[in-house]
Amino acid sequence: MTTIYAPPVFSLRFYPIWRRNFLVWRKLMAASIIGNIAEPLITLIAFGYGLGSILKEIDGIPYIHYLASGSICMSVMTAASFEALYSAYSRMSVQRTWDALMNAPLALDDIVLAELLWSATKSLFSGVAILCVMFALGIGLHPQVLLVPPVLFLAGMTFGALGLITNALAKGYDFFTYYFTLVLTPMTFLSGVYYPVAQLPSWLQTVSQFLPLSAAVNLVRPLVLGGWPQAPLLDLAVLAFYCCAGFYAAVIFTRRRF
Repeated sequence: MTTIYAPPVFSLRFYPIWRRNFLVWRKLMAASIIGNIAEPLITLIAFGYGLGSILKEIDGIPYIHYLASGSICMSVMTAASFEALYSAYSRMSVQRTWDALMNAPLALDDIVLAELLWSATKSLFSGVAILCVMFALGIGLHPQVLLVPPVLFLAGMTFGALGLITNALAKGYDFFTYYFTLVLTPMTFLSGVYYPVAQLPSWLQTVSQFLPLSAAVNLVRPLVLGGWPQAPLLDLAVLAFYCCAGFYAAVIFTRRRF
């Protein structure tokens, strides 16, 4: 019992696992990146130009700029979640890669940490790819955008940690549908990706303040638009809390599973 709830043990042994995942991904790199940016890119074009032709501005911001700065956070959330759920579950339960790794001088905590960092890394690739598309559209051409990738990586770690909790509890791939439908989809509509949170009822605005996607959007949107976040320390604290608490919970549930 004490072992299960002990704090995670960190070591550099996570790196070979991370590198292994990277080398496997590199073989399918093009298809993976295209798959991860396809949905947000379609959303950006369809809503940005379609709805943007009707809704010209939000708070003085061109709608496509407003949408792009939120969509990149949504993309990072989705990419990190897919990697921490479907890919990690495949390695854990279907391919039994985790069992093979634990026959080496590696601990389960090393594997969970490597999966967390790999989820964040892969989501960062998707985020940077979307940034390049935004640059091509003339969006985000400001010095502040240099601070966006570190925020995206932290957001990727956050959603990777939350995804690994679900991964540890899952009995099969179908279980992930509940997470996407009941957690990620509502969070997308409550976090200011498509429209200002101020348009929501007051009680939903309160809920939105404590959502990790809201914190990511609050940090990234001003930077993309050439400004500065209003409460960066608070938003960073929200992301850090979900990341640390989520990772600890993921380690506990994964230990219990094994």
